[in-house]
Amino acid sequence: MTQNASTHGRQQHYSVPQPAPWPIMGSAALLLMAIGGVFVMNGTRAGWASIGAGFLLLVYMMVRWFGDVIRESEGGKYGGWEDLSFRWGMSWFIFSEVMFFGAFFAALFWARVYSVPDLGSIESNALMWPGFAPRWPSAGPAFEEQFTPMAAWGIPAINTLLLLSSGVTVTLAHWALKENDRRQLVLFLALTVALGVLFIGLQAYEYGHAIRELNLKLSTGIYGSTFYMLTGFHGFHVTCGAIMLTVILVRCIRGHFTPDHHFGFEGVAWYWHFVDVVWLGLFIFVYWL
Repeated sequence: MTQNASTHGRQQHYSVPQPAPWPIMGSAALLLMAIGGVFVMNGTRAGWASIGAGFLLLVYMMVRWFGDVIRESEGGKYGGWEDLSFRWGMSWFIFSEVMFFGAFFAALFWARVYSVPDLGSIESNALMWPGFAPRWPSAGPAFEEQFTPMAAWGIPAINTLLLLSSGVTVTLAHWALKENDRRQLVLFLALTVALGVLFIGLQAYEYGHAIRELNLKLSTGIYGSTFYMLTGFHGFHVTCGAIMLTVILVRCIRGHFTPDHHFGFEGVAWYWHFVDVVWLGLFIFVYWL
């Protein structure tokens, strides 16, 4: 936390930053990436240049904007009111992410519980799709290639252990920060980053194994699409979380944050715990059941 509730009574005004170009620059970057994506999907390779330019502009914007926020925070411009705003902002952001993954989990649920059984119960399916068995996992009646579903008790189980362990280490790092134990803080935070990077590496290996040896692709019907959309977007979120944790680690090494002023750390820890919970749902409903 930045300051306790009594700060509200002493704080004279809410800190309002000076006008900056970062929001419009971020919008321009996303527009460039979207336009490039449209061109690429229509077979125009020049679209990659637009995607690359937009990505570089987005990275530049984030580095500069986040740098401004860090300097403002370390300069003592943020009090209790700003701290409360940050907490509400992060809470709503994580809620939006819950809804994002909820949509994909709902698609998986609908396919497994309703769509596939309904296709198997249609009386004329013997004429339309001979031999189709309405059981999960299934790519659907129109998919003819053979594929092997991803087993749970291999790399997915190892990744589950890694993420659960990273949730413990980031909590230990938070406790160390509240006790002002900088050595333990840096140690456990570095372990958290290492576990996250290892998770990403194993998931990349898993994808290669799935494509080469299991013939499991994004185009493998409803099973392949739900598998890669859920696990792929989760992997993207783990990557973003690992980057955020790395930034926080560098800040901790440089002496940023105090036991009563560290929402930058706390907000990233919230996000990382959210990523852990989503993975548990993925492991149970995508890999195991």
